[in-house]
Amino acid sequence: MSEDNDNLLFGGWVVAIGTVISALANTPSFSITPSATKDLKIIGNSLQATGNAIQVERLTSVQLENIANEIQAIGNTTVISSLILQLDKQTKNALNKKGNLLQALGGSISFSEDWNKKRTINVLYSGIGNLLQVIGNSMQALSTQRNNSEMEWNTIGNWIQATGALMTAIAVTI
Repeated sequence: MSEDNDNLLFGGWVVAIGTVISALANTPSFSITPSATKDLKIIGNSLQATGNAIQVERLTSVQLENIANEIQAIGNTTVISSLILQLDKQTKNALNKKGNLLQALGGSISFSEDWNKKRTINVLYSGIGNLLQVIGNSMQALSTQRNNSEMEWNTIGNWIQATGALMTAIAVTI
């Protein structure tokens, strides 16, 4: 296995672990303190950003997948900023929304790249996984505007994103 493949494999699983940690932190039925919830959100998003950065082989316009991973890493970093910076609630929500939309944009680019490849089992897993991540991130971004069901949309979006990340990690593994 080449170094590039090792980076894709390792980075994919780091992203998957990060999304699951984030999903757990955003699930209200788990009995954890607000401080622990915030810490897990930071850890989860940090792992996602790190995993996406690890997957970048070279940043070139020829390889859109690399650009997609960079955009996703920037999105995760934006979400982390909303968690750690001392800002008013409106600004935190705006950063969170923009970070999730950036992640969805990166996932959309990855999905479009998968869509243009020859259909194999790993391409299907990767394509469906990327599409699920786009849906999940979009739901998380929209959750900031849904007054009564904000938490439900955010939780469901997190778990959809986590499912997609696991599928893309499995795609790289097989």
